[in-house]
Amino acid sequence: MNQMNAAESTREKTIVKTSVVGIIANVFLAGFKAVIGLMTNSIAIVLDAVNNISDAGSSLITIVGTKLAGKEPDKKHPFGYGRIEYLSAMIISVIVLYAGITSFVESVKQIIHPETPEYNAVSLIIVGVAVVVKILLGRYVRSVGVKVHSDSLINSGEDATLDSVISASTLVAAAIFLLFGLSLEAWLGAVISVVIIKSGVEMLRDTISQILGERNDTELAKGIRETVTSFSAVQGAYDLVLHNYGPDTWNGSVHIEVPDTYSADQLDQLLREITMKVLQEHHVLLTAIGVYSVNTRDEEVVQARQRVEEIVFSHEYVRQMHGFYLLSGQKSMRFDIVVSFDAKDRRAVYNEVVADVQKAFPAYTLQVAMDTDFAEE
Repeated sequence: MNQMNAAESTREKTIVKTSVVGIIANVFLAGFKAVIGLMTNSIAIVLDAVNNISDAGSSLITIVGTKLAGKEPDKKHPFGYGRIEYLSAMIISVIVLYAGITSFVESVKQIIHPETPEYNAVSLIIVGVAVVVKILLGRYVRSVGVKVHSDSLINSGEDATLDSVISASTLVAAAIFLLFGLSLEAWLGAVISVVIIKSGVEMLRDTISQILGERNDTELAKGIRETVTSFSAVQGAYDLVLHNYGPDTWNGSVHIEVPDTYSADQLDQLLREITMKVLQEHHVLLTAIGVYSVNTRDEEVVQARQRVEEIVFSHEYVRQMHGFYLLSGQKSMRFDIVVSFDAKDRRAVYNEVVADVQKAFPAYTLQVAMDTDFAEE
């Protein structure tokens, strides 16, 4: 647990340091571009400067969000504050969207009432340097964001990359004006604004999707199942559910199948070992491990299970069957099946499976539950 706390502290420091670098770079760039834009009467460069200020604000929001997300759990929020990072990422997305809409409005105004820009060599050199700085800054911020799983940094990095395209386009517009006397600034600004708006919408959509709750991380779920089933007594791991409470903060639950020969003290020891190994290897806290008892002593039950499996898996969209339990004396049989989301009608597949099993075992009362694989690809 101490290792996890140390890792979280390192992650927070990395995000804050990267955000501070972004703030400093964007403030300097905004200052230079504002002066140049006003001197050359270039609406594109002035809007570019405003965009840099919004980037600095985004980095500040990232810092605040990361600090708040790092607060210790309390009575009101026992799972911690990690999801605040998703909210800060959403705010950054809104800022990007707002900047795009504002830029589009100003560009349209310039198209209707054009003004002649006055470029000079010094201003264009500075804008060129700004393009290089923005490209490097965007790559740096995004790479760190991917490394530490920070959507806020990833969004900021992508925004910085877009800004470099904006700055580069102002150079192209300047070159066209100097060579041909044709001012395309406003039209170019409108096109770029549409690109920024599209980027902002995509960022916002992705962040809202995370807040709503997405499916289990496929690779993480696969790794956890492999860890759980690495114990010789575990014959299968099912119903894995992961709850995300912020980047790299997961709680979960799983069901395992174990032989019916296991005693309570053996089972208790097994569950503790599984919990610790999953926590150490995947940083996921399994708050609950359910147990399915697999009958190994009654040959009739073993054969019945094999027959049921043949019937169940003969249906195309059935992914798993587990939790099989048969009571011969009471003529009762129960098990769970997982039906893929690829099926057009999951309930219809479920009904077909139940009907076929009932046909093969007409004397038995069936209790069949339809489960979901939350990590289905």
